[in-house]
Amino acid sequence: MSNPIISYNNIISSLGFNSQEVVEQIAQQKTGLCTVTDYKTLDRPFISSMVDPEKLKEAYQKIVPSAHHTRLEQMMLVSLSDTIQKANIKLSGRVGLIISTTKGNIDVLDKKNPFSHERAYLSKLALEIGNFFGFTTEPIVVSNACVSGVLALSIAKRLIKGQKFDHIFVVAGDLVTKFIISGFNAFQALSDEPCRPYCKTRTGINIGEVATSALVTKDRSLAVEESVEIVGDASCNDANHISGPSRTGEGLYRSIESALKEAKLKYSEIDYISAHGTATQYNDEMESIAFNRCGMQETPINSLKGYFGHTLGASGLLETIIGMHSLKRDTLFSSLGFRELGVSHPLNIIQKPKKTPLNIFLKTASGFGGSNTAAIFKKI
Repeated sequence: MSNPIISYNNIISSLGFNSQEVVEQIAQQKTGLCTVTDYKTLDRPFISSMVDPEKLKEAYQKIVPSAHHTRLEQMMLVSLSDTIQKANIKLSGRVGLIISTTKGNIDVLDKKNPFSHERAYLSKLALEIGNFFGFTTEPIVVSNACVSGVLALSIAKRLIKGQKFDHIFVVAGDLVTKFIISGFNAFQALSDEPCRPYCKTRTGINIGEVATSALVTKDRSLAVEESVEIVGDASCNDANHISGPSRTGEGLYRSIESALKEAKLKYSEIDYISAHGTATQYNDEMESIAFNRCGMQETPINSLKGYFGHTLGASGLLETIIGMHSLKRDTLFSSLGFRELGVSHPLNIIQKPKKTPLNIFLKTASGFGGSNTAAIFKKI
């Protein structure tokens, strides 16, 4: 059986409410990050990218004029509605749904939130999404820290190759909330400036929010111009620390090597790397070590966190979709904010958008608890 492909897709973010609009903003090096002075979230200003509430309300009411959903559910419904409508597939027993998120409806635990605390359970979120669209199969929730978005695509691929499903819709999302912001602030990881992954002057992370969705399918007649084949994937936990990445990049290194082996590719055949690049001191350093251990120090690399901040469980799917459009356009997008290399091992950071023939890219992600995932995508 041939590998599944990723087809119809949508992005809801501070840079736009469809993939094409968002990618065009990135091509022009425009960021969705800005200063937030919401002191109910944090007792000082912070940098973030957030979905416009009025624009979201308008889009949501077009598909659900009278229903009552949480903010994250609204974002996911708007994104997935667009993808399902374009795919025009009957949601039968051979069609699956995967939800990728780290914290889901965590905001319903706030005292003034009108929703029941039970809505914070990830299973409740999944059922709300699945039942709204009428999926006949039980939704699958993937919540494995910040690798969740890439891992969801990996799981979709394996379920289709294992003939459990013919098509799987993947939807991912996370919010900027007091819980999330205060948590990263407690780590002293939040930056007061727009993040600069891999840069010598980087000062930490920005948190952002998006909802994004895509169709993973075995049916190549459903391909779109930006479609890619999932040719290899792997996930490895290095069990280093609850929040600190491996000092040797072991888990990420093994994930990349395993994904390359499955894809039957050499590192030199990868045209570029869409990396995790959070702009924290330890994560960026770990990635530089892992990429060098794989012999990929000359491979062009970017992080998209300078456009959206870190969108947690949605980041992997978001950045994969942008990678698909990068291949379609034969354009390397810049790693926004980068000035001067600030890691111990050499990396070929993309500093300006560049037209060049592209065929294959590697997407990597790393997260708390030592989780690491790598996936390789190829033009069809």
